[in-house]
Amino acid sequence: MLRGGRPPATGAWRDGDPVGDRRFAAFGAFRTEGGAELPGFRLAYETWGELSPARDNAVLVVHALTGDSHVRGNAGPGHPTAGWWPDIVGPGAAIDTDRWFVIAPNMLGGCQGSTGPASIAPDGYEWASRFPYLTIRDQVEAQRALADALGIDRWAAVIGGSMGGMHALEWAISHPERVARVGILAAPPVNTADQIALNSVQLEAIRIDPGFAGGEYYDAVPGEGPHRGLALARRMALLNYRSPTELNQRFQRSWQSGVSPLGHGGRFAVESYLDFHGNKFTRRFDANSYLTVVEAMNSHDVGRDRGGVEAALARVTATALVLGIDSDRLFPVDGQQRIARGIPDTLDGDQAAVITSDFGHDGFLIETGVVGHHLRRLLAVPV
Repeated sequence: MLRGGRPPATGAWRDGDPVGDRRFAAFGAFRTEGGAELPGFRLAYETWGELSPARDNAVLVVHALTGDSHVRGNAGPGHPTAGWWPDIVGPGAAIDTDRWFVIAPNMLGGCQGSTGPASIAPDGYEWASRFPYLTIRDQVEAQRALADALGIDRWAAVIGGSMGGMHALEWAISHPERVARVGILAAPPVNTADQIALNSVQLEAIRIDPGFAGGEYYDAVPGEGPHRGLALARRMALLNYRSPTELNQRFQRSWQSGVSPLGHGGRFAVESYLDFHGNKFTRRFDANSYLTVVEAMNSHDVGRDRGGVEAALARVTATALVLGIDSDRLFPVDGQQRIARGIPDTLDGDQAAVITSDFGHDGFLIETGVVGHHLRRLLAVPV
């Protein structure tokens, strides 16, 4: 159930909306791994700190599935506009912007300023269902074009969590000469059948919404777009992002507003929590973009066409931090352990650093104290 007014057909950022701290870089034709071609594309990005004269202090921070370039804002931690990692990136923080020049792009296929399905195609209409299938490698190649445009030949570090961790790992494998350090947080070497299955039901929730209209919904009036399917997909995803321990301890069997769920109209508190976040999500994201980025996540397999996972990991020359979360049920620790065993130079030998958290997969966003400690270790390594 959606509450709080009529959500728009899309929550994508559109040309003419407030720019905020976004910067934009435009590029020419782009051919995907699958052979499709975009005649041109744009990446939105934000930066903090100053690039050194030698251009050797640049750190790429890559967001997770439904994130964006807004890692931190002008507001302090805890403020609604603070961004998604304000305790990690900033003056004196683990990724210290007094020392490092931090760049955070919105991934290709996203919906917060970078080219994606909600963007206008050359014929004057949204790409919508015509937008090409993208892979993790495609998205990294788009980021490589941004690095080239900014004159950054080698990243001091590439750091990402979840899907951003997939990008970070792919950077270190596909362009080892361009990555000095890499931080791979709560990400696997491959997206497994189990993870693809979890994603598939989210995608189907969007596609069966009558408001989705085969992806051609951008002219819909508020309230008539695919918001119910997108909200349901988000509710499903949240169950993978949080742990049973956290949900059970936080909500127990309490009900909302003191009304027993045994009576008419009663709702458990956890249902209200999921409903709130599903509704909120439809106001900042685009359904077609969700399909695009989830399918890109499903493509993730560092061993594809490289002789297998271990052969691919052996290509990494960067010093690596590989970090897992003991309660992560989306990308369990065994995936991070496999990465750590395969990369030649990691901070902790052939073992991943594993943090203890009740927050599940989202621990890399929430447990900023311990995550920051490990990132400081990584960035302290001389290269």
